[in-house]
Amino acid sequence: MAFVGKKFPNLSVNAMNEMGDTFKINVLEEAQKNNKKVVLFWYPKDFTFVCPTELHAFQAALGEFEKRNTMVIGASCDTAEVHFAWLSTDKDNGGIEGVTYPILADSNRNLAATLGILDTTNKEYDEVNDIITVEGDNVTYRATYLIDEEGTIFHEGINHMPLGRNVNEYLRLIDAYTHVQEKGEVCPANWEEGKEAMSANREGVKSYLSAHAN
Repeated sequence: MAFVGKKFPNLSVNAMNEMGDTFKINVLEEAQKNNKKVVLFWYPKDFTFVCPTELHAFQAALGEFEKRNTMVIGASCDTAEVHFAWLSTDKDNGGIEGVTYPILADSNRNLAATLGILDTTNKEYDEVNDIITVEGDNVTYRATYLIDEEGTIFHEGINHMPLGRNVNEYLRLIDAYTHVQEKGEVCPANWEEGKEAMSANREGVKSYLSAHAN
């Protein structure tokens, strides 16, 4: 089920910060009450391999997101306590010490299940024993959501487990969406901040394609 163009699910989820505080975050409310965009990125598991590289990459770009009035929130299905243990582990030992944005601890999987991003297949119901079984680790894929100031999702993407994300692409998408919001123009393929956009009509596309024929 695609969520682009719809409001982000109105659910509160446990979260952990670098200080060891557990608190509730409702992503929809965070966007709306702070009048900010949100990048929410899910990763499969704490204390794994590709995952810490992504969390550090988002941390390194945090200033760029903040300049764009955008909050960064990480998320997995690990518990808040496991998040804090990972936050307390230094980078040389595979940890994420130094990460300062909040990380959702969706351990009951309410939000991940609502979004449909869990790694589960072959769900079967055993009527005799009244047991439901699934295959897979029941953790999330590398799903990413960009949410605007009204709580509407304007981008969603899902990578398989081995494929790390390009953080710069989310900055580009935020720039493009902001341009649409502010200028009323649409952004063509490979658009970047400072490049020409186009009017969303026949004359606009004719003008743009003729100017970029080569």
